[in-house]
Amino acid sequence: MNMQILKTTLIVSLLSIATLSGCIGNEKDDEEVIRIAFSVKDDYTSFNENPQKLADYLTAEIGIKVEIYPITSDALALQSLRFGSADMAFMDGGAGWVGWNMYDLEVMAADQKSDGRTYYNAHAWVLNGSEAEQALNDGNDSTDPFAVLEGQTSCHTGWLKSAGMLIPMGYFIGQEYAEVVGDVDDIESLRYTIFNYFSEDASIPESGTPYYGYSGALKCLSEGKGGVAFAKDSTVDTYCGSEISTENEEWCLARENYVALPAFGQAPSHPMMYQPNTLDNSTRDAIVTALVNLSSSEAGVDILSSILNTPGIVATDAETHFGSYSSLISSVPGISAYYNEKYTPTS
Repeated sequence: MNMQILKTTLIVSLLSIATLSGCIGNEKDDEEVIRIAFSVKDDYTSFNENPQKLADYLTAEIGIKVEIYPITSDALALQSLRFGSADMAFMDGGAGWVGWNMYDLEVMAADQKSDGRTYYNAHAWVLNGSEAEQALNDGNDSTDPFAVLEGQTSCHTGWLKSAGMLIPMGYFIGQEYAEVVGDVDDIESLRYTIFNYFSEDASIPESGTPYYGYSGALKCLSEGKGGVAFAKDSTVDTYCGSEISTENEEWCLARENYVALPAFGQAPSHPMMYQPNTLDNSTRDAIVTALVNLSSSEAGVDILSSILNTPGIVATDAETHFGSYSSLISSVPGISAYYNEKYTPTS
């Protein structure tokens, strides 16, 4: 009898301990935690480079624990938000556009470029005295400088680059200057569309070749390889804009020889995307305020420069940040499938 009572007492005690442990564990699990997906390294030369410093700053500012959710690519950052493993993440414009269009993610903020903008303009650059420049400046509204580019050899910065290909080609296709050649759901159709509208000699360079990148596209135009270069608004001044000729690239023409046609649209900077299903509006607003205020203190400026690689953060939303970009690249054949594949992890 005494043995039975002892067994019963022991079982009740164990159940009580288990129940108590469960309660303690639930209290810990119920603690509100916000996770920011961030690419991390195995080691850092100093704590100033460690994204944990950003997490600690946000924790102190908003009063809610912020943790780093380690990822190694924009594809993983996007998927971590998509499936709720993380609540927010900085990523490139293409990944952010995919998140907004395909997974209903939203934008809370964006990083600034060196001039304070959260975008740069994409332009067609032509030479002074060319047919396109004359059409631009002849004072005749019926003369279209974009239309006379048909048949010109085009200089692109590379395959599927934003300002050098996607944005201008989205404009030419969307405005019905160029007709898509090939399958509208296949990104390779863009190559044939370029060859058909501009020239089979169009420069679509590979990395490491002389005409690759912004400088390469401008070099292609300057050396007479092509009649139009697609690049961003600051390209000419970056490579050929110095009044001291020796500070310019050796292939540069005089600055007044380069003329920009009206901007096609804006390429967005890195957005801070977030999952609206896991982050409420008041918490989002508190985070945005904390990010914007980084530039107001020495410690915050250190985080901006060492961790986020930007002079500042500004508040924005998806429509403002992606509107121009989205309307243009949506006309590019196969762009949705291409981006979806690009930003889907392989494992």
